[in-house]
Amino acid sequence: MGLAILLGLFFTGVLIGIPVAFAMAISAVAAFVYEGFPMLIAFQRITSGVTIFSLLAIPFFIFAGELMLHGGIARRLVRFASTLVGHVRGGLASVNIFSSMLFGGISGSAVADISALGSLMIPVMKEKGYRGDYAVNVTVTSSIAGVVIPPSHNMIIYAIAAGGGLSISSLFLAGVVPGFLMCVCLAIAAYIIAVRHGYPSESFPGMREVMVSAAAALPGFVTAVIIVGGVLSGVFTVTESGAFGAIYALVLTGLVYRSLSWQAFKLAVVTSVRTTAMVMILIGAANAFGYLLALYDVPELLATALTTISDNPLVIILMINLILLALGMIMDMAALILICTPIFLPIATGLGMDPIQFGIMLLMNLGLGLCTPPVGTCLFVGCAVGKVPIEDAIRTIWPFYIAMLAALLLVAYVPAVSLWLPGVLGG
Repeated sequence: MGLAILLGLFFTGVLIGIPVAFAMAISAVAAFVYEGFPMLIAFQRITSGVTIFSLLAIPFFIFAGELMLHGGIARRLVRFASTLVGHVRGGLASVNIFSSMLFGGISGSAVADISALGSLMIPVMKEKGYRGDYAVNVTVTSSIAGVVIPPSHNMIIYAIAAGGGLSISSLFLAGVVPGFLMCVCLAIAAYIIAVRHGYPSESFPGMREVMVSAAAALPGFVTAVIIVGGVLSGVFTVTESGAFGAIYALVLTGLVYRSLSWQAFKLAVVTSVRTTAMVMILIGAANAFGYLLALYDVPELLATALTTISDNPLVIILMINLILLALGMIMDMAALILICTPIFLPIATGLGMDPIQFGIMLLMNLGLGLCTPPVGTCLFVGCAVGKVPIEDAIRTIWPFYIAMLAALLLVAYVPAVSLWLPGVLGG
């Protein structure tokens, strides 16, 4: 009965529009009351979820990304990507995709990617003769690289949800190849569509322009080098690297590029505070919710249910992926990381899957949910930026879904895709 109260209240709250964090908190408190536990235990569970020192890295990562978003870094990255791949058929789509890869690796946020690059690329693509739905779909799907390519605060959330014993540096390294693979798959799909529709290509500007644009974009890349390189080298902890990255982003955009206005700085601060508050509330509520899921043996029950369907590890991994994809369509990514990790991670590791590999698979699955209705945050933002009806984008987005699913299946079934780089560099 307690489990029915927990899950029933939670899904009812989500369906009627209560924010996920509050739906989790309300259902958890109700279950604690039903079990007769003192309220002190419920609030201890909620507060203990946010009193972890490594969580301090999250606001630093978010702030650094917001400074990059509002400080003009995106324009320089787009210029650099344009000189490299703009001459390919449908070149602006390739520019969009690889700009997302570069900027996503700095901001760590898919929504920031769409907000920054979408406002630049979508209008330009439409002016050059690309259909609006094509421009939006390229932007939306390529933004998912931001949740996989390091540094990503979602990786920190996963590490915490997994029990805090995973190496953040290994997670960072594990996201590089899958993120690049995803962008390559999307670029192939974009190229095929561009050829079919006869979309144009840009002229190659010459090596001199490539070098000039690379020099202009290089200081922006250094932000990711500071954050990721500091962790991998052992010079910084994750929290310290996030703090140094935020300081560097502030100095770069405010003093070097001089592209960060006072209004943009205030907007970056306010947005970072709001996002951090939302994430922390989610983590606290999910900690209490997860405690009750463990109390009611939900992971064991689900593992038993899956093994009754099939005892083939490949089939079980496929079923986990399908469940995650379905959940990603209706719930927020951060909440699902916190809820699904303690449920599915033990099942995956029991099948022999490495926790690092599972983490990347989880992030890619839930990233797909960001561009899938009915929640589809990235899809909604992209359509708003591109002024394209959601219905039009949904009708033509399927080739990009297939490309992302191909990359996802490679990560799920070929461990080396995510584990090779951490193994080589000793993350």
